[in-house]
Amino acid sequence: MAKLLVINGSPTPGSSTELLLASAVHGFESSLPEKNVTVELVVLNELTFIPCQACGKAPTPKFCFYDDSLTSIYNQIAECDAFLLGSPIYFDSVSAQTKAFIDRCNCFRPPDFDNRDPEHDFIKILRRKRPGGLILVGGKDAWFEGARRTVAGFFKWIEVTNEGMVVFRSDDYCKSGMATDNEQSLSEARLLGKQIAERILHG
Repeated sequence: MAKLLVINGSPTPGSSTELLLASAVHGFESSLPEKNVTVELVVLNELTFIPCQACGKAPTPKFCFYDDSLTSIYNQIAECDAFLLGSPIYFDSVSAQTKAFIDRCNCFRPPDFDNRDPEHDFIKILRRKRPGGLILVGGKDAWFEGARRTVAGFFKWIEVTNEGMVVFRSDDYCKSGMATDNEQSLSEARLLGKQIAERILHG
C-alpha cells in the first residue's frame, strides 16, 4: 500500500494548480502498477480552520489544542508515504490557505528520538522521511522563490524530501485552468509524480 497525500492550496476550482496536481497524481499512479495506491486529496479552501494561535506548549497527546477541519489532516500527514503540495503565488508566496495550513503544522516539531532533551514532549510520530514534490502557479512576472523557501522549510518540518518542483507561468492570471493547454507543464508534473513514485520503489 502506498498512500499519497495531495494538498491543493488554490481557492479556484479547475485552476492550473488543480490540473497540474492531477497530472502529477497520474504519473505517480502509473509508476506503481503493482502496488495498491491510495490518493487522498485535500482542498484547503473547502476546510474550516483557524490560524495558528502560537500556543507555545505541546498539545500531546493530540497534534493541536484546537479541533477543526485540520484535526483529521494531521493523521493523514503522519501516515502518508508521499506528499504533494500545490499552490498559486500571491504576493510572492503561497496562498493564504496554504500558509495558514503550514502554520498550523507547527505541532510537527522536529522529533527528539535520541531523548537528548528532557523537556521535549511533542509527539514523536514522524519516524521516517517521505518523498514529496511542489507545484507552484503564478503570472508571467511572478517571483517563485519566496514560496519555494516557505515550502522547503515546511517539508523539512514534516520530514518530507523534495523530489522536485514544477513551476507554471500563466499568460492570463484572470483566467483559471490555463495549464490545460500546456503539454510541457503537464508533462513536467507527470514526471514529478513518477519521480516521487520511484523513490518509494527504490528508496
